[in-house]
Amino acid sequence: MNSIDLHCDTASRLLYENLKLRESICKVDIKKLKEGKALAQVFAHFIELDLVKNPYEEFIKMYNNFTKELKENEDSIELVRNLKELEEVNSLGKIGAFLSIEEGEVLEGKVERVQELYDMGIRFITLTWNFKNSIGYPNVGYKYKDKGLTERGKEIVLEMERVGIIPDCSHLSDGGFYDLVNICKKPFIATHSNAREITDHSRNLTDDMIVKLANKGGVMGLNFCGPFLGSEKVPTISSMIAHLKHIKNIGGVDVLALGTDFDGIENEVEIKNIAEIGKLRDSLIKEGFTNTEIDKIYYGNVKRVLKEWL
Repeated sequence: MNSIDLHCDTASRLLYENLKLRESICKVDIKKLKEGKALAQVFAHFIELDLVKNPYEEFIKMYNNFTKELKENEDSIELVRNLKELEEVNSLGKIGAFLSIEEGEVLEGKVERVQELYDMGIRFITLTWNFKNSIGYPNVGYKYKDKGLTERGKEIVLEMERVGIIPDCSHLSDGGFYDLVNICKKPFIATHSNAREITDHSRNLTDDMIVKLANKGGVMGLNFCGPFLGSEKVPTISSMIAHLKHIKNIGGVDVLALGTDFDGIENEVEIKNIAEIGKLRDSLIKEGFTNTEIDKIYYGNVKRVLKEWL
């Protein structure tokens, strides 16, 4: 079972808990990625604004630590920056590591920094986390629901599109989402968000948002976080399938992807770590999804977006 996971917070755990990428207590490590037959993993540099003095400096610290880990394990995993590099790495039996940032304030409102981050290998930026920043507003509850991107935020998104960094609308306010619909010419994505119609949480996307994301050619990664999936203490595969079925019915199978949020979510999950990602496939087959549809969910749709962007 080949897979591409659009979001994990492993890079921050490696730094703050002094762990190793090859094998650790993390839900994502090289050993588990191999067991899960991963093609690629998107590793987020998660910066919690209220806990750091300087988000850019904190990102640099995390980036240096994580790229050092990649270098030490280049027999198994390599930094990739586009689809061509991913396919080359996969052909050698290795896993591709894409880099993302989860907190747009790493840019500190500086449009010129977008190019710098691109040159460092960053290919996705989650525009906000749970705090308002110079780009826009988060969906924390519905406090900022209708707030859009700032004028500087719009400039930054256009620059991201110019250089080749994919905007991620997970965590972004509804108003910010619709601004992306209006200004982005290429597909944008929701790396780790589910369906609000199934689970009424502000972090999930409404049916209208799902349709508009699909019409843009974007994808949304299924998030394994308990509150976004439902009310179960330990989220089950059946709750995941309920979201996938609904999203497929509303936006079509081409909008579906995986975005586990492993090492960022605190709850236990029926799929315990990235090594067990194939369990979802087995259940999807039982639920009537075709192999072609499942391949799209697991990696095909993300590859399509990568091909258009990178």
